[in-house]
Amino acid sequence: MSVESAVSAEAAVPLRRPRRTRGQRAWSSLQILLLVVFAVMILTPLYLLLVTSFKDPSSFNQATAWFLPQDWSVDGWVKAWDRLAPAVARSLLLATIASVVSSLLGSLNGYVFAKWPFPGSHVVFVLFLFGMFIPYQAIMIPLQALMLSVQSAAPWFEGIVVLILVHTVYGIPICSLIFRNYYATAVPTEIIEAARVDGAGAFRTYLRVVLPVSIPAFVVALIWQFTSAWNDFLFALFLTTPNNGPVTYALQALAGGQNPDYPSIMAGVLVASLPTLIVYIALGKYFVSGLMSGSVK
Repeated sequence: MSVESAVSAEAAVPLRRPRRTRGQRAWSSLQILLLVVFAVMILTPLYLLLVTSFKDPSSFNQATAWFLPQDWSVDGWVKAWDRLAPAVARSLLLATIASVVSSLLGSLNGYVFAKWPFPGSHVVFVLFLFGMFIPYQAIMIPLQALMLSVQSAAPWFEGIVVLILVHTVYGIPICSLIFRNYYATAVPTEIIEAARVDGAGAFRTYLRVVLPVSIPAFVVALIWQFTSAWNDFLFALFLTTPNNGPVTYALQALAGGQNPDYPSIMAGVLVASLPTLIVYIALGKYFVSGLMSGSVK
């Protein structure tokens, strides 16, 4: 038998997997069990939301809340949408503008910190990071007093406009960290130096070289900021009213009262959750790739 035929014969023999020990099989079973338990814990509230939202508000009974509705109804969805539609539009405006502006500013900051350092840039970067650790509650009362004084001179500066400014400012530190780490690890310094040799300045290098390769970091920052702005309630509670605030505030008003309408409340919760769910479904794989490519370290 030739050497070639012997090699081909060995390659044709399927490799056997090593037999797992009893401990390994027990660990695998435990992992599957924990996965099932966590899945049930997560999906059970979702089941209750869906089932309750399609029940007739006039015949809803807490004793049968876990059962499927006998008469399916969309009255709760209609009522919830009528109450929440203006707030949903305001929240979309808030989350979109705040996430885009804070991501752009964070991209510029991260580019400077990573590729165009200046004397004291590390100190400035650390000061930027302090903004991530300041509790919202610590500045809420002074911020509310400041906004009220500004509104006395500019009455138009209220509602969603205030929240756009607040979330943009609060989002700059985390966005700067995301882009700084991304540019430091995923963008070679040689490209920046080559652009300098060709005569490009800092801003032109950013527009022509750095910005086109920043899509993974932008996806991470945009999803992060969109979710943060959409789910905000504390800033909305202090700085807006149910009539000019985001959907979270309007949802709280929908759930209040002496006789809560549970089908409408559950439908409102689902309506308020859909935009962030759609964002994660549409951009989830890009979010993971952005994390893996150095956006967050």
